[in-house]
Amino acid sequence: MRKFLRILTNIVFKIFFKVEVIDYHKVPEEGPALLCASHNTMIDMFFLGFKLKRWIYWMAKEELFRNPLFACILKKLGAFPVRRGTADISSIKHAYKLLRENKIVGIFPQGTRTRTAKRKYPAKSGAVLIAANAGVPVIPATVCGTYRLFSKMKVVYGDPYYIEKKGDKLPKEYLSEMSKDMMRRIDALSEVR
Repeated sequence: MRKFLRILTNIVFKIFFKVEVIDYHKVPEEGPALLCASHNTMIDMFFLGFKLKRWIYWMAKEELFRNPLFACILKKLGAFPVRRGTADISSIKHAYKLLRENKIVGIFPQGTRTRTAKRKYPAKSGAVLIAANAGVPVIPATVCGTYRLFSKMKVVYGDPYYIEKKGDKLPKEYLSEMSKDMMRRIDALSEVR
């Protein structure tokens, strides 16, 4: 199914969008990584995986898994549910498992789509917590454009970086500071020409 979806995505994007992918070589060709991106629409995950040779295993809101058929498709594509607004231990453990298997885990740190939001949502601390505890690189990324058919879209990947783990338990202040830093890195990518 993944191979079929990749082919279909490539065809659709080549016909209906002009997609420029910048610095996709910054995504490591092997080993674990946490890809953290802005989240504008439901199709961001397809734009972000468009040119990559590796598959991204996305953390997605549990509401998407309520329909049994859609849940089956999402799971076959490697997505896994997270309960928003809680410390969802099972989804965090699943993310660690995937990282131990040298996979790329994708997270939208703000936990919601922000394109039509009237206010700016801060990043939640889950992505920082996972990256620090797992000791894996964070790859900031963003998707820019109008998302209108036949429009130009830009996908940008930033430099991988590590979040230092300070002690056994990361203080809330540190998590908050690192989450803001993550969003600054992500937001800065929209300025890349």
